[in-house]
This record gives sequence, structure tokens and C-alpha cells, in this order.
Amino acid sequence: MQLYDINQALETLKKGGIILYPTDTVWGIGCDATNDAAVRRIYALKQRVDTKAMLVLTDSVARLETYVSDVPEIAYDLLDAAVNPLTIIYPKGRNLAPSLYAADGSVGIRVTNEEFSQTLCYRFRKPIVSTSANISGRPSPSNFSEISEEIRSGVDYICSYRRDDTSKCASSEIIRLGAGNQVEIIRGATR
Repeated sequence: MQLYDINQALETLKKGGIILYPTDTVWGIGCDATNDAAVRRIYALKQRVDTKAMLVLTDSVARLETYVSDVPEIAYDLLDAAVNPLTIIYPKGRNLAPSLYAADGSVGIRVTNEEFSQTLCYRFRKPIVSTSANISGRPSPSNFSEISEEIRSGVDYICSYRRDDTSKCASSEIIRLGAGNQVEIIRGATR
């Protein structure tokens, strides 16, 4: 992991900028998840309607309670049991940029265990948006070499870490939690 990359990405995030960075799944476009202006820049870059919510990354389960009004008990069990990266859609988010919430107030959050993105979130002390590095409706790139020039030129900082990694990455599993510990699988494992 490159400390220079972490420091440059942090400076960009603190200034309200957008980064292109490796995550525990695919390469992501990211920004400060509490900065609505930065989040809206990502929607514009992806040419994505802002009614389609984007997920955020955080570095630890402990931070969930800061961004979710009431973390259902089953969420902790699911996170403990997860083998692959798991995004959970929680019923009611809080303390995030308003444009990150779905119409019903829910928000998707993934606790990353990958060294680079986890360190970035830990040092930033806030969640970071993580949306696939593609124009909306186009295929998600499975590694850095597949990211379009349109996306690359639209961000403020591109991390160097893992650029040469050509292994195919997959998206996370997505689960929605509802009232009474109801669990709905939105997307299963794709590995």
C-alpha cells in the first residue's frame, strides 16, 4: 500500500474533490459522503439520475451507528458471517449527504476490509462514496485498465495503488434489511 496515495487521496477528499480508487470490490469513484456538492459531482460525472442512491464505505462496524439511525441486530450477525464484501441497505440513514439517501430514507453501507480503502476511510474519519467507475448504464470495469478516459478525466485524483492489477474484480453482495429483521437479497455473490 502506498502512503503517498493515501495522503493525496485524503487531501483531495478534504477539499471536496473526487477520487478514483481501488476498493474491496471494483474500482470506485469516491468523495466525502457527507459533502452533498461533491456527491452531486459524482452523479453528474456518471450521468446518473440522483434518485438512484449510491453506497458508501466505512472502515469499521463501530462507525455504522453514526450513519444509521438504528442498526438492526441482525446486521452485526450478517457482517460477522460475511465471506465476501457485503453491502447492507439500512432502513434509515443519517449524517450523510442528502442525495445519498433513497426516496424511503434508506442508505447502502459497506464495511470494507481491504487494506487501502479501509485505511483511507479510517484516516478520513468519515464514510466515502463508492460507486463503480463507469458512466451509468455502461458495464462496470473489472479492473483499472477498463475505466474509460471520460471517467479518468472527470476526477480530481487517481490513485496509483493496484493500477497494474489485471485480475477481474466483482461487485459486492447487497442485502436490504427491513422491519422485524426482514432480509431481502438484492444481489448475491458474483465471484
